[in-house]
Amino acid sequence: MTNTPPPSSTHRLPTDTDDGLLLIISGPSGVGKTTITRGVERSIADSVFSVSCTTRARTAVDVEGVDYHFVDDEQFEAMKAKGDFLETAGVYGKKYGTPKGPVLEQLRRGRLVILEIDVQGAIQVKKQVPDAFAVFIKPPSEEELFRRLRERKREGGDQIEKRFNAAKHEMHLAETCGVYDVFLVNDTIDHSIRLAVEVVQGERRLRRERRPGR
Repeated sequence: MTNTPPPSSTHRLPTDTDDGLLLIISGPSGVGKTTITRGVERSIADSVFSVSCTTRARTAVDVEGVDYHFVDDEQFEAMKAKGDFLETAGVYGKKYGTPKGPVLEQLRRGRLVILEIDVQGAIQVKKQVPDAFAVFIKPPSEEELFRRLRERKREGGDQIEKRFNAAKHEMHLAETCGVYDVFLVNDTIDHSIRLAVEVVQGERRLRRERRPGR
């Protein structure tokens, strides 16, 4: 009788562990969440940043598969209908979604999988992956957030005001939705990255200690 090897999707690699953790990082525009997300990704060796699908046009500086997976509206809706997304969102008329398959595969491999998504997305993800660990990045104050939005000099006054009002709504929703495990105030970026890394590593350590058989 010939032994049939297991499917490749279940084959364990030498680098596989049981430490898989889905990390959600959210925060309002201008708070510095992308810089913190990338800092965490660089600081934790087995981290993987989840690349979203989007229907927005690809720019000259975008790299397919690194910045986004670029799809048209028909492809996006077909994936959504098949249940291929952990979460979806519409932003300024464009669609964004987190592909489920790659995330679940990397979690099975024991990786730290990082999603940088908004609060509505986090709520959707928690329904599908209840043990995801969610961190919300807050500004030191609303006044400081408004100052940071102004200093980016990306938009005019009316658009900055809209972003600021949206940010206040996002922070209120984050505080009341019950999804977030940790609220982290970004006072200085280097300190915030170190703190975020410590929080994530501490959570993984706690989960290892609670694992049956330990």
